[in-house]
Amino acid sequence: MVYATGDGVGGEGRLRVGMVGGGRNAFIGAVHRMALRLDDLITLSAGALSADAENARLSGLDLGLPPDRIYADYREMAAREAARPDGIEAVVIVTPNHLHHPVARAFLEAGIDVICDKPLSASLEEARDLVALTRARNLVLAVTLNNTGYPMVRQAREMIRAGEIGDIRVVHASYIQDWLTNPIEADGQKQAEWRTDPARAGASACLADIGVHAHNLALFVTGLELDRVSADLATFVPGRRLDDNAHVLMRFAGGARGVLTASQVAVGNLNNLSLKVYGTKAGLEWAGEMPEFLRFTPYGEPTRLLQRGGPANTDEARRGSRMPGGHPEGYVEGFANLYRDAVELIRARRAGRAPSPAALASTPDVLDGARGIAFIEAAVASSRNDGAWVSTRLL
Repeated sequence: MVYATGDGVGGEGRLRVGMVGGGRNAFIGAVHRMALRLDDLITLSAGALSADAENARLSGLDLGLPPDRIYADYREMAAREAARPDGIEAVVIVTPNHLHHPVARAFLEAGIDVICDKPLSASLEEARDLVALTRARNLVLAVTLNNTGYPMVRQAREMIRAGEIGDIRVVHASYIQDWLTNPIEADGQKQAEWRTDPARAGASACLADIGVHAHNLALFVTGLELDRVSADLATFVPGRRLDDNAHVLMRFAGGARGVLTASQVAVGNLNNLSLKVYGTKAGLEWAGEMPEFLRFTPYGEPTRLLQRGGPANTDEARRGSRMPGGHPEGYVEGFANLYRDAVELIRARRAGRAPSPAALASTPDVLDGARGIAFIEAAVASSRNDGAWVSTRLL
């Protein structure tokens, strides 16, 4: 697929972005490119798409980038794009985890807003550094914790804020897969190889890859603050260097209790993400493999199945929808909602105006990303100490 680079229109025209990582055969980079083009708000103008210079060049040509805006090094890209009158206005980072911090830092220092894939960084120290730098430079750093973009996830959040389930008592978050059931990293499978490498993934594999999504989904929907965790991380596949399964008990500020399950060795599950929230008046349940539906059960009443595009949609569910009800939307559209909102935040900052309140409330930012890293590190520390309770607070 070729992406036209346009003429670098600024203001309220297409936002000019560059991409670091996401070259040939990179799964998540291709997903980001689909999503960022869906609403025709963004132009992909430059890229450092691979650490390998030839792969970077070929990947850039595949996407129709001008040869002089295909870079072999992200530092060169940050410096040269910042100096161009038609340079990129934001960068999208889709590299392995260990590069998120140095790449984000390079572009923030160059005055360029950042859209970073999860997790924010490989360590809490790095996450705190990005929080401080983003604030100091007064820039936008959005984190593509993409499951918050689903319309019915946003509807669940609005219903909880409106008091429809009462006071929250119990939260169940789960994200289970089976793709790492066998040691495919030992056979050179690229996606498995770096995700199970401590030098590139960080302190955890399973939690950093998918557990952080379940964690963020729980916090986004409920509005609760996680206080501490007790975790049991396991590595079931012999020879694997990081965890492939995690069970985490959660205690929230205010007294709610929760449990988070993440597994990449759960045979029979392709991409099974779910969230269940139970309050004093009702329960809400959402599943990522059926994202257009939200199960709502007031206590003592029949269950109601609410559908995207249906008559009971909230404002945010409607805002997050592109197609009429019954015309299915899913993963890429949810991703695109985050891009649409991130564009609004970046445009607003560059224009010196207040952003849309809806976009501001719905976009995972650098603090949300840092909370995810605090959760991962607390869970790892807890598991190493036989499940002792460990604080997840950032400060």
